[in-house]
Order: sequence, then C-alpha cells, then structure tokens
Amino acid sequence: MTAAGKALLYSFWRSSCSYRVRIALNLKEIPYEIKPISLVKNGGEQHNDDYREINPISQVPVLEIDGQRLIESLNIMHYLEETRPQRPLMPQDVVKRARVREICEVIASGIQPLQNLFVLVQVGEAKKLEWAQLFINRGFRAVEKLLSSTAGKYCVGDELTLADCCLIPQVFNARRYGVDLRPYPIVLRIDRELENHPAFQAAHPSNQPDCPPEATR
Repeated sequence: MTAAGKALLYSFWRSSCSYRVRIALNLKEIPYEIKPISLVKNGGEQHNDDYREINPISQVPVLEIDGQRLIESLNIMHYLEETRPQRPLMPQDVVKRARVREICEVIASGIQPLQNLFVLVQVGEAKKLEWAQLFINRGFRAVEKLLSSTAGKYCVGDELTLADCCLIPQVFNARRYGVDLRPYPIVLRIDRELENHPAFQAAHPSNQPDCPPEATR
C-alpha cells in the first residue's frame, strides 16, 4: 500500500498481464498507484534481487493491497472479485462463471505465456514473430469458437467480466505482432465495443506513466 492508502501495482506498460489487472482495478473503481518495473531496461528490472524478493518468479504484475502482496494476474483479479463483490466481474450463474473462466484460461495459459517476452528471447530474433503469430492464432481460433456460444455485448453475455479484462490486452498483443484479426469477427466486435470505455482506455499501455513517448506516436 502507498502512503495515501492506495493499492500499489508493480506494472510494465506493455505487459498484458499488468494490463488485465489495471482494467479490473479501474472497473471496480479501486484507487491505486503504479510502480513501473521495466522488463527491458538494463536487462530487465524484474531480475533484480530486490524485485525477486517481491515476486520470486520475476514477473509483473504484483499488487499490494489490504496489507497483502499478491502475484499472478488471474489470482489478483479473483482476489479483487472475492473481496470487492459490489462491482462484480463474474456472473451469478454458475455455468456463465465457468464460461468466463474458460476464456480467461485459454488466454492466460494457452496464448500469453507462449508469446511473452521471456519465451521470445529464448526463441530468438529470427523466429520470434512467426512463433508469436502461431500461438496467438492458435489461441484466438479457440477463443472465437468459445465466444460464438457465449458472447452477447461482451465476452459472456451483456455484462463485463474478467474474460473481457483478459481479451482486450491479448488483442493489443496480437496487433503488436502483426496478427491478421479478420478471421476473428467476434473478438474484433468486442474490442470495438470496449475501445472507448473509460476503464479500458485508462488501462491502455499508451496511457501508462512508463510508456515511452515514441510508443504513443
């Protein structure tokens, strides 16, 4: 927690996992401050000994809230849902809750880890774009199929859920890696629906305090 009593989010502007949590915090109207952790500067600040004490797996995000320090974006978002249910991001219906978790897991387990910075460094410069596109397309084919039976205005029905918090950052990553999104019309429709939503706009990478000026041009 900060001196002002706000939650403290260790975040990198371009990290889709941090992006998810920023959206959830904004939707739940939880005051927070950003502590930028550069994943690229000086070999990556996440590998510093001091930060490894904060998160032993050397990743972002980390959220300090309620006197607790929490790691892993889905875990953080579920904690926020369980402790602050007044602005729900999970449906009441048990089947719809399962559908939200399915979409979240496909993105958080089946796409993002395979195209994150650490993996792409191991893949190497020559192959990283092909690799990222392969796994984003593989995952988005599954997401589009799931959305064909769950989507209303948003991912699961007409209320915002954690699935939307996960989907929009992954769309940002897809564009970053030059993925053709035209085969995923439902994904694109939901992205367009949310592009001007204040909570999603405020969480966007270009609006973060550590976003370099050249990235907003």
